[in-house]
Amino acid sequence: MHRFFTEQSNIDPDNGFIRIMGDDVNHISHALRMKKGEQILLCTGQKEDPVEYLCEIDEIRSDEVRVRILDFQKNARELPMDLHLFQAIPKGDRFETVIEKGVELGVHRIVPVMSSRCIVKLDEKRALKKTERWNALALTAAKQSKRSYIPVVEKPVRWSEALEQAKQLDRILVPYENAEGIRHTREVIAGLKGPGSAGIFIGPEGGFEEREISELLAAGADVITLGHRILRTDTAGIAVLSMLMLQLEED
Repeated sequence: MHRFFTEQSNIDPDNGFIRIMGDDVNHISHALRMKKGEQILLCTGQKEDPVEYLCEIDEIRSDEVRVRILDFQKNARELPMDLHLFQAIPKGDRFETVIEKGVELGVHRIVPVMSSRCIVKLDEKRALKKTERWNALALTAAKQSKRSYIPVVEKPVRWSEALEQAKQLDRILVPYENAEGIRHTREVIAGLKGPGSAGIFIGPEGGFEEREISELLAAGADVITLGHRILRTDTAGIAVLSMLMLQLEED
């Protein structure tokens, strides 16, 4: 069943109807060729409003789709802990893979970081354009994975700003190629429980500088290992999110 998002103001619970506006109108009527009477799922995409509506298409117009609410329930698809992925921007289109898979795995927010060894350099204009595309990808992934919340991809930030943001979180995890002891990693992962927040820092192709690791340690980060193999930067974040999903997912 297809999932869409709508604004809270478009929901009329008293009369039992919801309006769908914007690009989804064309997607429903032309791309999917849906008809009156077909069912869809709807939610607002806001974490504070985790209600999922089962709806039936009542009317399709050129500027909106009106659906009738058949049932609704609290959506339990979100992890109990907010996971913030601080990803050093990789080369090419690898960051798009990180966004797509990160959203599928339950990430709450993705922060593109320009760390010291980042090869990619973005000026203000390119950063804004990239951020717009990245958020469109996050929205598509949220629909596909039936998230009740649409994760935000922030505008790229410098290292110092990323570090300050991370200090506001409850925990910080840093996979590092020079870290040792998988037992410590297991203990750190096993100790994570919701609610709360955790930041995951993933380095660029050349890895973190020792200075950056020292600054993360000073901020209270747990340095962990992902095993004896060296993972690409676009694989490492996905690996950590997979482990955290298994640990945090509720029945």
